[in-house]
Amino acid sequence: MYPNLLIPLLTALALALAGLVLVAVRQPVSRRLAFRQIARRRTEAALVIGGSMLGTAIVIGALVVGDTLNFSVRQEAYRTLGPVDERVVAPPGPTGRAVTERLGALAGDPDIDGVLNAQATQASAVSHTDGRTVAEPRVLAWQMDFDKAARFGAPGGDSGLGGPDPKPGQVVVNEPLARSLSVGAGDPVTLYLFGVPGTYRIERVVPEEGLAGVGLGGRLNRDVFLAPGTLDSAARAAGAEPRSVTFVSNRGGVESGEALTDRVTADIRQALGPLAGQTEIETPKHTVLRDARQAGDSLGALFLMIGSFSIIAGALLLVNIFVMLGEERKSQMGMVRAVGMKRSRLVGSFTLEGATYALLSAVPGVAIGVAVGWGVAVVAAQIFQGWSVGGSSIRIAFAVTPTSVLNGLAMGLLIAFAAILATSVRISRFNIIAAIRDLPTTPGQRPRRRLLAVSSTLAVLCAFAAVPAVARSQPDATYLMPALALAFATPALLRVLPRHTVTTLVAGAVLVWTLLAPVIRPRIFDTPSMSVYVIQGALAAFSAVVLVSDNQKTLLRPVRRLLQRPTEGGLAARLAVAYPLAKRFRTGATLVMYTLIVFVLVLLTEISGILRAGVDGVVADATAGYSLRLDYNPQVAGDRLVSDLRGGPSAAGIAAVTPLLNATGRATDPGLRSPQPLDTAVVGVPDGAITGITFRERLPGLENDPAVWQALASDPRYVVLDGFFGSTGGPAGDYYDTLTLTDPRTGRSEQKIIAGVLSNGMVFYPGTGASSTTYPVIMGEQATRELFGAQAQNASALVRTSTGTSPDALATQLQGEQLSSSLVATPIESEIRQQFDSSTAFFRLMQGFLALGLGVGITGLGVVMVRAVRERRRTIGILRALGFRARTVQRSFLWESTFIAVEGIVLGSLLGVLTTWLMYSNSAAFEGLEGGFPVEWTSICVLAAATFAASLLATIGPARRAAAIRPALAVRVTE
Repeated sequence: MYPNLLIPLLTALALALAGLVLVAVRQPVSRRLAFRQIARRRTEAALVIGGSMLGTAIVIGALVVGDTLNFSVRQEAYRTLGPVDERVVAPPGPTGRAVTERLGALAGDPDIDGVLNAQATQASAVSHTDGRTVAEPRVLAWQMDFDKAARFGAPGGDSGLGGPDPKPGQVVVNEPLARSLSVGAGDPVTLYLFGVPGTYRIERVVPEEGLAGVGLGGRLNRDVFLAPGTLDSAARAAGAEPRSVTFVSNRGGVESGEALTDRVTADIRQALGPLAGQTEIETPKHTVLRDARQAGDSLGALFLMIGSFSIIAGALLLVNIFVMLGEERKSQMGMVRAVGMKRSRLVGSFTLEGATYALLSAVPGVAIGVAVGWGVAVVAAQIFQGWSVGGSSIRIAFAVTPTSVLNGLAMGLLIAFAAILATSVRISRFNIIAAIRDLPTTPGQRPRRRLLAVSSTLAVLCAFAAVPAVARSQPDATYLMPALALAFATPALLRVLPRHTVTTLVAGAVLVWTLLAPVIRPRIFDTPSMSVYVIQGALAAFSAVVLVSDNQKTLLRPVRRLLQRPTEGGLAARLAVAYPLAKRFRTGATLVMYTLIVFVLVLLTEISGILRAGVDGVVADATAGYSLRLDYNPQVAGDRLVSDLRGGPSAAGIAAVTPLLNATGRATDPGLRSPQPLDTAVVGVPDGAITGITFRERLPGLENDPAVWQALASDPRYVVLDGFFGSTGGPAGDYYDTLTLTDPRTGRSEQKIIAGVLSNGMVFYPGTGASSTTYPVIMGEQATRELFGAQAQNASALVRTSTGTSPDALATQLQGEQLSSSLVATPIESEIRQQFDSSTAFFRLMQGFLALGLGVGITGLGVVMVRAVRERRRTIGILRALGFRARTVQRSFLWESTFIAVEGIVLGSLLGVLTTWLMYSNSAAFEGLEGGFPVEWTSICVLAAATFAASLLATIGPARRAAAIRPALAVRVTE
């Protein structure tokens, strides 16, 4: 992922490494100090490397997920297209034959490797194997010359289809159709061609690749290839004609030829001349590869966003460790500074030590990151299968590119280097005499004048920038600008108020703004960008932790009597809270790690609960009482299918049938997210037939939902869209009032007014998996006929079932009765619930990915406790010499980690629930989910218990080591 970032990242990393090498060569004393500390502190070094390793692994894992999805979508180009770059679909009859003749002249074009003519029709198939009948209504029947097909495409390339033509009475099928029918070579199969059955024997089964997996826009094509003349004979017998399809292969390979798409498309239009307006010129290769890039970038960005919280936790772990190292070595640093060592050399020593930890974690971090990406791919494969329509889901295939590995490695190392350098500069600022005497540092009473002037200026600038940002609901700036203005105002406030008051006011104000921003400006989440969620989570966690850390004594007042008990337990409790209260920065950094991760985990848990609770309402809004969507072959069924359903064997189970007019079109993006036209499935609704499907937005002046449907019926200018129209990642966002709708066959365009946005448009999506990026546009029936003419045909219908009739059973029954019409019946409620279950599973997948960040937080707590044992060695020895029992020391360490872990878990859980509730109450993303706001107590308690148990396990070792310290040795020596 992100090949455009590779050179800048590697350049930055090379410069950073060159700087480190220069420091190591020119500062031998700093180098020896750094490496000596690593060798002496092997256990702590291992923990630091582990935390840094997880940070690198999370970055690489997120990028590998993007690689996997990108690769998986690109495989559609190999499976369903192969050498096919352009596809020209002509209407049956003389026009189709004339188009074929004109396109034959393109064979000599230097930009084109081949032109292949074929005929196709929608069909259905039946097999009888092992005493059972298996039917498949989604079949494409092809007639093409196998010899020409084998030579189609780049010289020496594999078109995917070759060998001899099938003999009369025989067919060649591809693997998806063979699997669906449970047949193999030599088995008989019954094909319904133009509604007429015929029995054929399977000559061979070919892999789904290139021309052997080709279709008319679907991800999964069940193809049967007929002997020469078979399709023509069947068409003449039925009084019909097959569809004429011409495939064009651009010069180059499967992916490289896509670069010539625009030029070749122009050549095709020129060759067709006046016939171009009667044909459909498609660029499927360009669409598939574009979708691959968008899908890979979108999912990779999503996981990188989720991983960002873990990366922040990893950076805080490094910062916390080096702050503790600075505290432990304060006397040593004071001495070396006193004998003449420059502060820059001290910074160099700390930076070299931290960089060594980061470099040692690089290789295992890469390995773990790739393994994490593979695990996500395995789980995602099952989830995407649940999102499939007619088995046409994306087939997830694990992939990793060197670009992503190098990008992830560079990002991880640069983040670690930046955190280490910043911390090293900060801890190198100390009073030499106070450091030698190991005196506590006391913050200055007032900020310096230069700092005051600069910070005040920045506060004013940020405040001015915040006004238009909030007014326009700019996502990132709405959160950042007010928060930065408050932060930069802190030095000025310290001139007039006590430090505690200023910290409480600023942190509280930032927290309140972070929580209330979605209430005041609910549109800030209507963006595909993921950065807004990272900013929101980070601001909420940091401000809450600062607020709590600065008011710990106030929060502990309810348990003061417990802490002051004159018992061994009371003594252990006082020791447990003494150090967290004294070391605010250290405690706060650990709290932020816990709070961040638990916050996001609870947020995802609550969103999953909202989806589960709202599914019944979504089903009611989407179906309006309809139970089935029917898709069928209009060339065979014509207008008789509706009457057949109403008077057929299953009529008793059918309460009502609403036929829908269908056409394919292209539309401009009303959200202005892409200049490219969007593929649309145009649906013409009979006047007054549908009034119960609800809308989340309506055009001003249309007071209720029936008024929108009435506007569609009475005025051809109006259309209705689905809420996810044109969305390629993130919320759909705002729509402008109009779009331009075009018939791709005639080129005729009309500007349409968007009368409403559906709460859920599931019933209007094709039920055959016809396209991966096709969005419905709903119009009145008459308006559809006026714009699309003969292309508009009745090819689908909505069915209400009678009381007591099972939609799933009726769907199976109707598919059997109308097999000759290639009818596909989709139970709408089952489909919606299945997709909701898959969405919930996807949230669980993200939670599992984020659990790595929880590992960083728990590792951080373990590191803090290990360092605390080292730091307090002399203090523990004195306490033990005064009569404290080992059990009391051990208990105090366990309670200390319990105090930090519980505080972080509670804080993260409260923020997660509160933030989700505010988003649910105000964000358009949750419109239509009317199941109420559930608090997932069970899931949150399980999460809290697991986190708490893991935290205790991470502390048991350091607590035992502290209890085992011998008083005499600890008091006399420091090591």
